[in-house]
Amino acid sequence: MRVIAGKAKGRKLKMVPGEGTRPITDRAKEALFSIMGNWIEETRVLDLFGGTGGVGIECLSRGAAWVDFVDLNRKAVETIQANVRHCGFESQVRVERLDSFAYLQRYHGPPYDLIYVAPPQYQGMWLKALTLVDDKPDLLAKFGSVIVQIHPREESPVTLQRLEEYDRRRYGSVLLLFYAAAEDLAESDADEALALDDKDEVDADVEEDDEDDERY
Repeated sequence: MRVIAGKAKGRKLKMVPGEGTRPITDRAKEALFSIMGNWIEETRVLDLFGGTGGVGIECLSRGAAWVDFVDLNRKAVETIQANVRHCGFESQVRVERLDSFAYLQRYHGPPYDLIYVAPPQYQGMWLKALTLVDDKPDLLAKFGSVIVQIHPREESPVTLQRLEEYDRRRYGSVLLLFYAAAEDLAESDADEALALDDKDEVDADVEEDDEDDERY
């Protein structure tokens, strides 16, 4: 696994020994960051169930301001620390060996622009983590996103009070689910509708001017 783009492009990342983690495939990671584009710059990121740290490190490489990595597995924490040092991002991270659910429940600090959730497979952990984020509005910044990485077979209905799914993408054995606050999505839709109305008005004015020019 390597960093795909940015300051640490091409740096090879260590894998966590054993089979307890599931790093994102290069194909899925490249697609994910293509979707996010420049939005990731200057953001605060939470990489839950951090594993190798590959997603958070890619965020930093592409301009994120800060990443908190959380994992309970000692080998995973050591791997994240080694990969962060290798890529030169020590001053922009905090790596905590802690249960991810406990972290969400206890956290009191600046909100995150992106919360990435990629827990061990087939244990329903993604549902619990997503519900905890949904229950704590202060975790997510205005227009922030929660992205869940699961195997397609793990998908199941989830009832949320505040968050709403706005996109999903499948890349082989990786399913990415995108969530944001429903009120933020509604506001974005309203802004887009207003922008379209303004564009239509401008286009209409241009057409009228063209007709006036033809008369003369």
